[in-house]
Amino acid sequence: MKAVIQRVSEACVNVDGQTIGEIKQGFLVLLGVVDGDTQHEADVLASKTALLRVFEDENGKMNRSVLDIDGEILVVSQFTLCADVKKGNRPSFTPSAKPEEADRLYEYFMQKLKEQGVRKVEHGMFGADMNVSLLNDGPVTILFDTDTWCKK
Repeated sequence: MKAVIQRVSEACVNVDGQTIGEIKQGFLVLLGVVDGDTQHEADVLASKTALLRVFEDENGKMNRSVLDIDGEILVVSQFTLCADVKKGNRPSFTPSAKPEEADRLYEYFMQKLKEQGVRKVEHGMFGADMNVSLLNDGPVTILFDTDTWCKK
């Protein structure tokens, strides 16, 4: 799994002009599910995301997690994170998981965030054409790839 995690003051996702998910302070997570990913990768990524310490403490140091600040998370499926751009200029998306499996793991990942203690987990619409708006706080943007922690 691959994730782009952005610390935000607020974020929302719209489909067909309707807001379907929105949060205040917390994370916007763009999530890509790679072919071969399992629940194990989702478990690890959910834990790493919930415990990521990039919010400021009383001394102005990035030392608090989204759990510590009672923050919120908006998760948006993003199969293009799995793009293979080794050859040519047109990306190949064959490394992405099949839609049914990607959707299952996307839902599972969000459930695991809730189980980690994240109070509010909002989401986009899997497979839809979405408009995502955010106010990046910092800016702070972290890239996660479960290949860092998980063997396949």
